[in-house]
Amino acid sequence: MQEKKLTSASGYLFLLIGLLCLALAGLLLYLVGREYGPLPSIVLVIVGFFILKGIIIIYPNEGLAATFFGDYVGTIKKTGLQWVNPLYSKRKISLRARNLNGQTLKVNDKMGNPIEIAAVVVWQVSDTARALFDVDNYVNFVQVQSEAAVRFLASSHAYDNIEDEHETVTLRDNTGQINKFLEQELDERLNQAGVWVMEARISHLAYAPEIAGAMLQRQQATAVVSARKQIVEGAVGMVEMALTRLAEKGVVELDEERKAAMVSNLLVVLCGEKSVSPVVNAGTLYA
Repeated sequence: MQEKKLTSASGYLFLLIGLLCLALAGLLLYLVGREYGPLPSIVLVIVGFFILKGIIIIYPNEGLAATFFGDYVGTIKKTGLQWVNPLYSKRKISLRARNLNGQTLKVNDKMGNPIEIAAVVVWQVSDTARALFDVDNYVNFVQVQSEAAVRFLASSHAYDNIEDEHETVTLRDNTGQINKFLEQELDERLNQAGVWVMEARISHLAYAPEIAGAMLQRQQATAVVSARKQIVEGAVGMVEMALTRLAEKGVVELDEERKAAMVSNLLVVLCGEKSVSPVVNAGTLYA
């Protein structure tokens, strides 16, 4: 079903006509009621109330969908005092932007880890016909489909790339792309309800409590290993540079055993967590 525009007349004009009918009915009853009876006045009263029944008030960012004996005839979005056919059945619907603060969901991510995730969705009705007649309750439809979209998004991506280093898009590190994926998923799901998703963002993301402690230790261990790896790579480069410079300058000639001892000492100094204490060797390396 597609939305159709329904034209309306000025409500002020028909308000004046309806009031004139009621006033004329009272005047006729007073002047010629004894001669012709109350029938003309009753007819005018019925006509007046029939006209007044078609007067409606439409506020800004509000629509009014009209049906005629079950058939959808159109939607009025023109604001102010309007008049439509009194025989139409009318349903008002808000066109304002709304916030959906989704509840925190417990879902397994792509790697099977239980996580907690929640999203905030800003949405607006764009097609009143679809919202009112294609789904049973469009507000409840938005809530249920938003929850389903968040669950699908969480199960399609890993929380981070600790377990899979080749994962390019993760829930924690790529929030911009994740939000775009969520908007696209919601647009596909809510389009049939005539709803336009203005914005969708992840508002809460964390590991589930039962694995949060273990995952924190894992992240700390990964950070320590990464830092150690960088320290070792730097130390090896410095030792290599020292040996090369000593050989180029001809400061001292070192055999393989002395080179090994020098490398060991330098690596201890450069990779150690604490400050080293120098030891003076008064003899020779082979003593």
